[in-house]
Amino acid sequence: MNRKQFLSLAGVSSIGLAFPVPIFSSDKDAKNKISLAQWSMNRSFFSGKKDAHDFAVYAASLGFAGVEFVNQFYFDQLKNGTTSSKNVSSLAKTLNSRAKDNDISNVLIMVDLEGNLADSSSKVIKTAIEQHKKWVELAAEIGCQSIRVNLTGEKDPKRWIDKSVEGLTGLCRFAKTMDINIIVENHGGFSSNGSLLAQVMKKTNLENCGTLPDFGNFCSAYSLGNDSNCEEWYDMYKGVAELMPYAKSVSAKSYDFDDNGNETKIDYAKMIKIIKQNNYDGYIGVEYEGSRLGEKKGILATKNLIQRLL
Repeated sequence: MNRKQFLSLAGVSSIGLAFPVPIFSSDKDAKNKISLAQWSMNRSFFSGKKDAHDFAVYAASLGFAGVEFVNQFYFDQLKNGTTSSKNVSSLAKTLNSRAKDNDISNVLIMVDLEGNLADSSSKVIKTAIEQHKKWVELAAEIGCQSIRVNLTGEKDPKRWIDKSVEGLTGLCRFAKTMDINIIVENHGGFSSNGSLLAQVMKKTNLENCGTLPDFGNFCSAYSLGNDSNCEEWYDMYKGVAELMPYAKSVSAKSYDFDDNGNETKIDYAKMIKIIKQNNYDGYIGVEYEGSRLGEKKGILATKNLIQRLL
């Protein structure tokens, strides 16, 4: 399916927004290109309403320059918890075809549920590295810059830093042979402490290792037994500023918008200023996680706000 066919079938042109930037405006000539994180459409993909293989078609129809995949939507072909990469080429062929047909770039793959790269056990870390390799291979085959990983496992902050370095170093060495970056998002636990994650980057000190600063993921501790109730928040602006020197991509998280098109929980002007102060010229990925506007309107509201501030 190409972009023209998708527009005809989906009726995308009928989307209406209260925000002033044109829906289909392109950012391909801007200093920072804007990509779409697949998680923004997680409800549609998990429910089966949309086909994850057509993600590039949808993103291109909304004027995005790049796409950021989430590995969870492809476990039927590359099963998590395994080291098998036998289906990498077939999946890559499909994703490359969609990207080429719709003139859009494959930017990165967000990798979850493939083991603890910062575990207290070196044996567990080695297993996790092996399970991540198939996604590095896929990223290389579809022309991505990076895969995003999580640093979970060790519960002591000082040891977490050392074990994170161990896991990242092992995976980065493999990824370097394929010219792929390994990047870490502030994604809960110690990784949502900007200072601690910055220390991991300093100690790892590898060219193909970096960060994916996310505007909103700065809950460093949840209430016991309740993953929805944050007990300890890290200052989001301080955190992004600490992670930007190592950034190889940026995730623009959003939840809701006011009548003027401004995000209600995050000061986007302040975040974009931090990005500019670090002379960052890579992709900024839209990751809408709200519910009130719905996926399409929320995605476009986020994109429009970024374009207005760049």
